[in-house]
Amino acid sequence: MFNIFFQSLEAVRTNLVRAGVTMFIIALGITSLVGVLTSIDGVKYWLSNSFSSLGTNTFRILNSASGARRGGAGSQKVKAPPITFDQAINFKEKYGDKAIVSITGSGNFAGVVKHGNQKTNPNIQIIGTDENYLKVFRYDIDEGRNFSDDEMLGGAKVVIIGSEIKKNLFPYGSPIGEKINVDNHIYKVIGVLSEIGTSGSMGGDKIVLIPLETVRVDFPSQGSTGRSFSINVFISRPEVMDYLMEEAKGTFRLIRKLALEENDNFEVARSDSFVTTLMDNLRLLTVSATLIAIITLFGASIALLNVMLVSVTDRTKEIGIRKALGATRQNILFQFLWEAIIICQIGGIIGILLGMGAGNVVSTVLMKSAFIIPWAWIGLGLLLCFIVGIISGIYPAWKAASVDPIDSLRYE
Repeated sequence: MFNIFFQSLEAVRTNLVRAGVTMFIIALGITSLVGVLTSIDGVKYWLSNSFSSLGTNTFRILNSASGARRGGAGSQKVKAPPITFDQAINFKEKYGDKAIVSITGSGNFAGVVKHGNQKTNPNIQIIGTDENYLKVFRYDIDEGRNFSDDEMLGGAKVVIIGSEIKKNLFPYGSPIGEKINVDNHIYKVIGVLSEIGTSGSMGGDKIVLIPLETVRVDFPSQGSTGRSFSINVFISRPEVMDYLMEEAKGTFRLIRKLALEENDNFEVARSDSFVTTLMDNLRLLTVSATLIAIITLFGASIALLNVMLVSVTDRTKEIGIRKALGATRQNILFQFLWEAIIICQIGGIIGILLGMGAGNVVSTVLMKSAFIIPWAWIGLGLLLCFIVGIISGIYPAWKAASVDPIDSLRYE
């Protein structure tokens, strides 16, 4: 069997140009499979790490009109009123003994921060919040301190900035105690957040935190309905999350003064729910990429079948000589079958290397993810190549083994 294997390698080397075309087609299919799936694994890793700070312990109460109806399933949607400041404070007072509650109110989602001649891009999230924000969203203070009670109640002109802002505006020194311009308002920096990642919760590292009272004064709400505040709740025990979410819903219904027959005009959602949705979509993309790669490999198998049939015809006299020297039908069958498998495996290995490289370029360069070695997809690629080699090589190998030695010796 080893002798037959090395003879097959030699046959592939001798007909390298013809075999190379098939290897290229197979490599293309495996590259698309491994490349896309490696990229998806990188995106999953990035998402998991970016939002691991929240985990499954946090939920939010938001103003939302999606699905809020009055009068049954056939009725019209109810326009969801904003969550007012008084409602948010009322909920925090009633629910604060069961979990850590933080209230946030948006100032600007495309703000600009300046210091001296330096300024940021208009992509800074300005958020009004309270003393519990850091606990709920799992931020740590890298420099300085959190807001004091007096600053919260008095609407002080102080801010805590994200690490990205510090890098841009204070690359060589500490910003603590410095004055910065946030959307044409002057504030004193009292703290810097530890780095959490660009996609982290509520703005990541491109974030400016301002006391709630300050945001209400400096960033008046737009529109006739007024600003809607968000209520963020951190549960220390994930196993009671569903129960406490339902309790929070009931508490807020009482605060909203909703009657029993009325539907919710707000939304209670886990903070990682959208990540779960993204993961489900990525799962669909994984299946789609696999199907596309299998179709490509199906085309490659047809090309390999043609190459092997042509090879059998071109090497008819060689087959006759081998049989005349004592080779059995089984020897000939295994030789041609090995050739098909070798061509597929070489193409598969090339495709795996190219796909892994391309996939990691996407995940590491664009997503800043770790280098991924997709062992599962590597194994799947090699298995698919082996199956393609068997399917494409079995008929040509059988045809070669069935050649009459007398006819083949005088073929040319």
